[in-house]
Amino acid sequence: MTMRIHTCLAAMLFVWLNAPPAFAQQTASDVISFLVTNQAVPTGDFQKDAAAAAATRDTIARALLVNLTSVPIPSSSSGFVYRLNPELGTMERASDSFGTFFVERALTSGHRRLSLGAAGTTTALDRLDGFNLRDGTFVTVANRFRDEPQPFDVESLTLRIRSSTLTLFGSYGLTDRLEIGAAVPLVQLHMEGGRVNVYRGQRYVQASATADASGLADVAVRGKYTLVRAPSGGVAVAAEWRLPTGDAANLLGAGESAVRVVAIGSLDRGPWGVHGNAGFVRGGVSDEADASGAVTYAVRPHVSVTGEVLVRHLSDLYGIQSVAVPHPTIAGVDTYRLLPTTDPATLSSIVAGVKWNVASTVVLGGKVLWSLRPYGLTAPITPTVSIDYLFR
Repeated sequence: MTMRIHTCLAAMLFVWLNAPPAFAQQTASDVISFLVTNQAVPTGDFQKDAAAAAATRDTIARALLVNLTSVPIPSSSSGFVYRLNPELGTMERASDSFGTFFVERALTSGHRRLSLGAAGTTTALDRLDGFNLRDGTFVTVANRFRDEPQPFDVESLTLRIRSSTLTLFGSYGLTDRLEIGAAVPLVQLHMEGGRVNVYRGQRYVQASATADASGLADVAVRGKYTLVRAPSGGVAVAAEWRLPTGDAANLLGAGESAVRVVAIGSLDRGPWGVHGNAGFVRGGVSDEADASGAVTYAVRPHVSVTGEVLVRHLSDLYGIQSVAVPHPTIAGVDTYRLLPTTDPATLSSIVAGVKWNVASTVVLGGKVLWSLRPYGLTAPITPTVSIDYLFR
């Protein structure tokens, strides 16, 4: 009991909390830093507090960057792919389906064929490594007596993050085998959050902040070359260069370029199509290795459905966890801080969607994406609508 009396001295540190809470409206990076580092729980170890706050800030910022600047962008290839019929000397459609969403197909749209399209998506990112960011249960630092079930002094962070992206993409067949393309993402980001301290049941709002950013994200320039063409599929290689065109301070860009190289295999037989990709990325937010696969099926002459699986291993993206250490000055008390995990994260998700050939060579698409593992910043689902048109 004597030691608990000492903890009452800590209450004096909260007198200033009765003043109006602090407010800030700055860049997205500034808002995350402001909310995470604005700490009032006395832990007796400033250096560990500062290190933990910095690690939490960097983990959230990097996870957000992964979602905004390095997430796979829509395939630039058209919904229509063609191959040369050597017997007739004419080009014919190589697949009954209208293609994939993220997974690349081995065949190209064809020589001198231009395809243009757009995809729009919006998502509310509400979890970080399984922690709910919206309901006030994301504890950043706390003090707890070991013989009590709940902390007597706890700080929690709330974050509401919504991003909307319009991606303009296109491709052009330089030859029957070589295709070049580009994707231009335009992002709108809204972020608001607050930091709340609860001491022995008394609630204090420490800080709140908002940030809004919009503009060009990192542009991708692509090239794809079909190595092997066969009546039932093909093999190709592709490269993608992401340019640092986005505003890094507002988390719209990685701040440095990245290069992705990918191997592609496709098999099309009748209404069915199977496609696989394996690649690696160097630069940008993080180096990574990725693998993905897709199955397409033409349910009608003008309608096809697609299922995809995406797996990404990022060497510089870590999870976050709560770690307890003994309080240096109060006996019987443990201090809980957020610290990054030691193992890099592997992200996985599934995609399901439908494509509809509404007229001529116009294809409308709709898909939803689910995260399979609670790593990084995730949303319940991410819906996307798209349209592409092939100039023949």
